[in-house]
Amino acid sequence: MSTTLANKIDFEAIISVTNANPNGDPLGGNRPRTNYDGFGEISDVCIKRKIRNRMQDSGHAIFVYDDGKNSLKDRAKSIGLEKITDAKEYHDIACDTWLDVRTFGQVFAFGSFACKSVGVRGPVSIHLAKSADPVDIQSMQITKSVSGDKEDGKERGSDTMGMKHFVRFGLYIIKGSINVQLAEKTGFTEEDAETLKECLRTLFVNDSSAARPDGSMEVVKLYWWKHNCKDGQYPSAKVHRLVNVSLNEGIAEPTSADDYVIKLDSLDGLACEEIDGI
Repeated sequence: MSTTLANKIDFEAIISVTNANPNGDPLGGNRPRTNYDGFGEISDVCIKRKIRNRMQDSGHAIFVYDDGKNSLKDRAKSIGLEKITDAKEYHDIACDTWLDVRTFGQVFAFGSFACKSVGVRGPVSIHLAKSADPVDIQSMQITKSVSGDKEDGKERGSDTMGMKHFVRFGLYIIKGSINVQLAEKTGFTEEDAETLKECLRTLFVNDSSAARPDGSMEVVKLYWWKHNCKDGQYPSAKVHRLVNVSLNEGIAEPTSADDYVIKLDSLDGLACEEIDGI
Protein backbone atom coordinates (compact mmCIF):
# COMPACT_ATOMS: atom_id res chain seq x y z
CA MET A 1 0.00 0.00 0.00
CA SER A 2 1.37 3.40 -0.97
CA THR A 3 2.19 5.81 1.86
CA THR A 4 0.98 9.39 2.19
CA LEU A 5 3.34 11.92 0.69
CA ALA A 6 5.99 12.95 3.22
CA ASN A 7 8.23 15.35 1.27
CA LYS A 8 7.32 18.60 -0.44
CA ILE A 9 7.60 18.55 -4.24
CA ASP A 10 8.03 21.40 -6.73
CA PHE A 11 7.80 20.90 -10.48
CA GLU A 12 8.15 22.84 -13.70
CA ALA A 13 7.33 21.84 -17.27
CA ILE A 14 8.51 23.48 -20.49
CA ILE A 15 6.08 22.99 -23.37
CA SER A 16 6.19 24.06 -27.01
CA VAL A 17 3.22 25.17 -29.12
CA THR A 18 3.48 25.22 -32.93
CA ASN A 19 0.59 26.39 -35.11
CA ALA A 20 -1.95 25.55 -32.41
CA ASN A 21 -4.32 27.23 -29.98
CA PRO A 22 -3.21 26.07 -26.52
CA ASN A 23 -6.07 27.77 -24.64
CA GLY A 24 -8.70 29.88 -26.38
CA ASP A 25 -10.35 32.82 -24.63
CA PRO A 26 -14.17 32.46 -24.93
CA LEU A 27 -14.58 36.21 -24.32
CA GLY A 28 -12.10 37.02 -27.08
CA GLY A 29 -13.48 35.06 -30.02
CA ASN A 30 -11.49 31.98 -28.88
CA ARG A 31 -8.18 33.67 -29.67
CA PRO A 32 -5.22 32.20 -27.77
CA ARG A 33 -4.94 33.85 -24.37
CA THR A 34 -2.37 36.63 -24.03
CA ASN A 35 -1.64 39.34 -21.49
CA TYR A 36 -1.35 43.04 -22.31
CA ASP A 37 2.34 42.62 -23.13
CA GLY A 38 1.63 39.95 -25.74
CA PHE A 39 2.91 36.98 -23.73
CA GLY A 40 0.89 33.81 -24.23
CA GLU A 41 -1.00 32.32 -21.30
CA ILE A 42 -2.63 28.98 -20.46
CA SER A 43 -5.02 28.96 -17.51
CA ASP A 44 -4.45 26.64 -14.57
CA VAL A 45 -7.98 25.31 -15.17
CA CYS A 46 -6.99 24.24 -18.71
CA ILE A 47 -3.85 22.50 -17.44
CA LYS A 48 -5.76 20.67 -14.71
CA ARG A 49 -8.32 19.50 -17.29
CA LYS A 50 -5.55 17.92 -19.36
CA ILE A 51 -4.08 16.28 -16.25
CA ARG A 52 -7.51 14.90 -15.33
CA ASN A 53 -7.83 13.47 -18.83
CA ARG A 54 -4.49 11.70 -18.47
CA MET A 55 -5.53 10.36 -15.05
CA GLN A 56 -8.69 8.94 -16.59
CA ASP A 57 -6.75 7.48 -19.55
CA SER A 58 -4.53 5.62 -17.10
CA GLY A 59 -7.52 4.00 -15.40
CA HIS A 60 -8.06 6.25 -12.38
CA ALA A 61 -11.51 7.34 -11.23
CA ILE A 62 -11.99 11.11 -11.43
CA PHE A 63 -14.89 13.28 -10.34
CA VAL A 64 -14.82 16.19 -12.80
CA TYR A 65 -15.48 15.04 -16.35
CA ASP A 66 -18.33 15.15 -18.84
CA ASP A 67 -19.67 11.79 -19.96
CA GLY A 68 -22.71 13.35 -21.62
CA LYS A 69 -25.04 11.59 -19.19
CA ASN A 70 -24.39 12.21 -15.54
CA SER A 71 -24.00 15.50 -13.67
CA LEU A 72 -21.52 15.98 -10.82
CA LYS A 73 -24.46 15.68 -8.46
CA ASP A 74 -25.38 12.31 -9.94
CA ARG A 75 -21.78 11.19 -9.66
CA ALA A 76 -21.71 12.13 -5.99
CA LYS A 77 -24.97 10.24 -5.46
CA SER A 78 -23.54 7.16 -7.14
CA ILE A 79 -21.41 6.49 -4.06
CA GLY A 80 -24.05 7.57 -1.53
CA LEU A 81 -22.65 10.95 -0.52
CA GLU A 82 -26.15 12.47 -0.34
CA LYS A 83 -26.91 10.39 2.77
CA ILE A 84 -23.75 11.18 4.76
CA THR A 85 -24.32 13.59 7.64
CA ASP A 86 -20.72 13.88 8.90
CA ALA A 87 -18.62 16.36 6.86
CA LYS A 88 -15.31 14.63 7.63
CA GLU A 89 -16.65 11.24 6.53
CA TYR A 90 -17.97 12.88 3.34
CA HIS A 91 -14.56 14.50 2.76
CA ASP A 92 -12.62 11.27 3.30
CA ILE A 93 -14.86 9.11 1.08
CA ALA A 94 -14.67 11.63 -1.77
CA CYS A 95 -10.87 11.82 -1.52
CA ASP A 96 -10.53 8.05 -1.37
CA THR A 97 -12.81 7.56 -4.40
CA TRP A 98 -11.56 10.18 -6.87
CA LEU A 99 -7.92 10.93 -7.66
CA ASP A 100 -8.58 14.46 -8.94
CA VAL A 101 -10.38 15.36 -5.69
CA ARG A 102 -7.48 14.33 -3.47
CA THR A 103 -5.10 16.03 -5.94
CA PHE A 104 -6.71 19.40 -6.72
CA GLY A 105 -9.54 19.57 -4.18
CA GLN A 106 -13.22 20.15 -4.85
CA VAL A 107 -16.21 22.05 -3.48
CA PHE A 108 -19.27 19.82 -3.05
CA ALA A 109 -22.27 22.16 -2.79
CA PHE A 110 -25.51 20.25 -3.31
CA GLY A 111 -28.47 21.69 -1.43
CA SER A 112 -30.45 18.47 -1.33
CA PHE A 113 -27.63 16.49 0.36
CA ALA A 114 -27.46 15.90 4.11
CA CYS A 115 -24.15 17.80 4.07
CA LYS A 116 -25.03 20.79 1.91
CA SER A 117 -21.48 22.05 1.43
CA VAL A 118 -18.18 20.25 1.88
CA GLY A 119 -14.87 21.70 0.75
CA VAL A 120 -11.70 19.75 -0.03
CA ARG A 121 -8.40 21.63 -0.28
CA GLY A 122 -6.08 19.76 -2.62
CA PRO A 123 -2.31 19.59 -2.17
CA VAL A 124 -1.40 20.25 -5.82
CA SER A 125 -1.32 23.87 -6.93
CA ILE A 126 -0.59 24.92 -10.52
CA HIS A 127 0.28 28.40 -11.76
CA LEU A 128 -1.02 30.17 -14.83
CA ALA A 129 1.40 29.12 -17.59
CA LYS A 130 3.16 31.93 -19.46
CA SER A 131 5.24 31.99 -22.63
CA ALA A 132 8.94 32.82 -22.48
CA ASP A 133 8.48 35.59 -25.06
CA PRO A 134 5.55 37.42 -26.69
CA VAL A 135 3.71 35.17 -29.14
CA ASP A 136 2.64 35.84 -32.72
CA ILE A 137 -1.06 35.01 -33.16
CA GLN A 138 -2.22 34.20 -36.68
CA SER A 139 -5.86 34.22 -37.82
CA MET A 140 -7.51 32.74 -40.88
CA GLN A 141 -11.08 32.71 -42.12
CA ILE A 142 -12.65 29.28 -42.44
CA THR A 143 -15.91 27.77 -43.69
CA LYS A 144 -17.85 26.05 -40.93
CA SER A 145 -20.18 23.09 -41.48
CA VAL A 146 -22.84 24.16 -39.00
CA SER A 147 -25.76 24.91 -41.32
CA GLY A 148 -27.07 22.57 -43.99
CA ASP A 149 -29.72 25.02 -45.19
CA LYS A 150 -29.22 26.94 -48.43
CA GLU A 151 -32.10 28.59 -50.24
CA ASP A 152 -32.25 28.27 -54.02
CA GLY A 153 -30.66 31.18 -55.85
CA LYS A 154 -29.09 32.64 -52.70
CA GLU A 155 -25.55 32.72 -51.43
CA ARG A 156 -24.53 30.67 -48.46
CA GLY A 157 -25.41 32.37 -45.17
CA SER A 158 -22.80 34.31 -43.23
CA ASP A 159 -23.22 31.95 -40.28
CA THR A 160 -21.18 29.37 -42.17
CA MET A 161 -18.06 31.58 -42.04
CA GLY A 162 -15.75 31.65 -39.06
CA MET A 163 -12.26 32.42 -37.85
CA LYS A 164 -9.50 30.13 -36.67
CA HIS A 165 -6.73 31.51 -34.46
CA PHE A 166 -3.42 29.91 -33.53
CA VAL A 167 -0.03 30.65 -32.03
CA ARG A 168 2.68 30.50 -34.67
CA PHE A 169 5.19 29.32 -32.06
CA GLY A 170 5.52 29.68 -28.32
CA LEU A 171 7.51 28.13 -25.49
CA TYR A 172 5.36 28.05 -22.35
CA ILE A 173 6.35 27.38 -18.74
CA ILE A 174 4.09 25.51 -16.28
CA LYS A 175 4.95 25.72 -12.57
CA GLY A 176 3.47 23.86 -9.64
CA SER A 177 3.95 22.43 -6.16
CA ILE A 178 2.64 19.69 -3.87
CA ASN A 179 1.94 20.63 -0.24
CA VAL A 180 2.51 17.84 2.27
CA GLN A 181 0.19 19.20 4.99
CA LEU A 182 -2.73 19.16 2.54
CA ALA A 183 -1.65 15.78 1.15
CA GLU A 184 -1.99 14.36 4.65
CA LYS A 185 -5.59 15.60 4.81
CA THR A 186 -6.68 14.24 1.43
CA GLY A 187 -4.63 11.03 1.51
CA PHE A 188 -2.53 12.03 -1.51
CA THR A 189 0.20 9.38 -1.71
CA GLU A 190 3.69 8.87 -3.08
CA GLU A 191 2.08 6.75 -5.79
CA ASP A 192 -0.30 9.61 -6.64
CA ALA A 193 2.69 11.92 -7.00
CA GLU A 194 4.26 9.51 -9.48
CA THR A 195 0.96 9.41 -11.39
CA LEU A 196 0.93 13.22 -11.54
CA LYS A 197 4.51 13.22 -12.81
CA GLU A 198 3.62 10.82 -15.61
CA CYS A 199 0.52 12.86 -16.47
CA LEU A 200 2.70 15.96 -16.85
CA ARG A 201 5.28 14.11 -18.94
CA THR A 202 2.56 12.85 -21.32
CA LEU A 203 0.31 15.90 -21.02
CA PHE A 204 -0.74 16.08 -24.68
CA VAL A 205 -1.28 12.39 -25.40
CA ASN A 206 -4.87 11.90 -26.65
CA ASP A 207 -5.37 15.68 -26.54
CA SER A 208 -5.49 16.40 -30.28
CA SER A 209 -8.27 18.47 -31.84
CA ALA A 210 -8.80 20.81 -34.78
CA ALA A 211 -7.25 23.57 -32.66
CA ARG A 212 -4.39 21.34 -31.45
CA PRO A 213 -3.35 18.84 -34.13
CA ASP A 214 -1.23 15.87 -33.05
CA GLY A 215 2.37 16.97 -32.60
CA SER A 216 1.57 20.69 -32.38
CA MET A 217 1.95 20.71 -28.59
CA GLU A 218 4.84 18.96 -26.88
CA VAL A 219 6.36 18.64 -23.43
CA VAL A 220 10.02 19.54 -23.93
CA LYS A 221 11.28 19.09 -20.37
CA LEU A 222 9.86 18.31 -16.94
CA TYR A 223 11.78 19.28 -13.80
CA TRP A 224 10.86 17.53 -10.56
CA TRP A 225 12.34 18.60 -7.20
CA LYS A 226 11.68 16.43 -4.15
CA HIS A 227 12.68 18.13 -0.90
CA ASN A 228 14.07 16.22 2.07
CA CYS A 229 11.42 17.44 4.51
CA LYS A 230 7.73 18.22 4.84
CA ASP A 231 7.92 22.03 4.55
CA GLY A 232 10.61 22.11 1.87
CA GLN A 233 14.25 23.11 2.05
CA TYR A 234 13.59 26.25 0.01
CA PRO A 235 10.51 28.34 -0.92
CA SER A 236 8.78 27.28 -4.11
CA ALA A 237 9.42 30.67 -5.74
CA LYS A 238 13.16 30.24 -5.26
CA VAL A 239 13.05 26.70 -6.67
CA HIS A 240 11.07 27.75 -9.74
CA ARG A 241 13.65 30.45 -10.49
CA LEU A 242 16.26 27.73 -11.02
CA VAL A 243 15.00 27.17 -14.58
CA ASN A 244 16.08 29.98 -16.92
CA VAL A 245 14.84 30.15 -20.49
CA SER A 246 16.44 32.55 -22.99
CA LEU A 247 16.75 32.93 -26.74
CA ASN A 248 19.89 31.80 -28.48
CA GLU A 249 22.11 34.64 -29.58
CA GLY A 250 21.05 36.03 -32.95
CA ILE A 251 17.49 34.66 -32.79
CA ALA A 252 14.91 37.43 -33.03
CA GLU A 253 11.81 35.35 -33.73
CA PRO A 254 11.80 31.77 -32.38
CA THR A 255 10.23 29.00 -34.44
CA SER A 256 11.14 25.95 -32.32
CA ALA A 257 12.40 24.92 -28.90
CA ASP A 258 15.90 24.62 -30.42
CA ASP A 259 15.98 28.42 -30.65
CA TYR A 260 16.15 28.59 -26.85
CA VAL A 261 18.77 27.92 -24.20
CA ILE A 262 17.24 26.23 -21.16
CA LYS A 263 19.58 26.46 -18.17
CA LEU A 264 19.02 24.66 -14.87
CA ASP A 265 20.69 26.13 -11.78
CA SER A 266 20.95 24.32 -8.44
CA LEU A 267 20.48 24.81 -4.72
CA ASP A 268 22.58 23.11 -2.06
CA GLY A 269 21.11 19.77 -1.02
CA LEU A 270 18.17 19.87 -3.43
CA ALA A 271 18.30 17.33 -6.26
CA CYS A 272 16.33 17.77 -9.47
CA GLU A 273 15.02 14.97 -11.66
CA GLU A 274 15.17 16.16 -15.28
CA ILE A 275 12.73 14.28 -17.51
CA ASP A 276 12.22 14.39 -21.26
CA GLY A 277 8.61 14.78 -22.36
CA ILE A 278 6.70 12.80 -24.95
